[in-house]
Amino acid sequence: MFQVRIHGRGGQGVVSAAEMLSHAAFEEGKYSQAVPSFGSERMGAPVVAYVRIDDQEIELREPVLDPTLLIVQDPTLFTAIDVFAGLREDGYVLINTTRTLAQLGIEEATRKLPAGHVATVAATELALKHLKRPTPNTVLLGAFTAMSDTVHIDSVCVAIMKKFPGKVGEMNVEAARAAHEAAATT
Repeated sequence: MFQVRIHGRGGQGVVSAAEMLSHAAFEEGKYSQAVPSFGSERMGAPVVAYVRIDDQEIELREPVLDPTLLIVQDPTLFTAIDVFAGLREDGYVLINTTRTLAQLGIEEATRKLPAGHVATVAATELALKHLKRPTPNTVLLGAFTAMSDTVHIDSVCVAIMKKFPGKVGEMNVEAARAAHEAAATT
């Protein structure tokens, strides 16, 4: 089972990202589940959401404690909580940042992961360019599809359009595809 934990802050679309990733997996004929988890439900508060993807029916309903993938929408969370808790040795990490791993202070935590399993993407900047809003969620989903074959970019785009029909969806698809292309060339 492929398990995802998405970390961010209220207003960044963490829950929507989980829903869209789950829907993208469903589009590919897989079983999937998106589970939001809220603490303080206010703008800027830490938020986490979970996604499970499998070829078999999923019966678990608890938080993801041993993720295969961490998506970090706000890198300031590295100093606030233990984002890496439970990450599998062969796991993936995708971070919204323009800074290096050393600048983030996480170089040691990511060193043990396989080559190609850690990526940084300037998702907020891409979102501002394509969406005119600092919401990195769809951008990071597009970038993830270049890191793994768990879900594909076309399925993510279908999920985005179902979540955000019309012009907003088209802009988000454009941002996701730009991130996919950027991540595929790094």
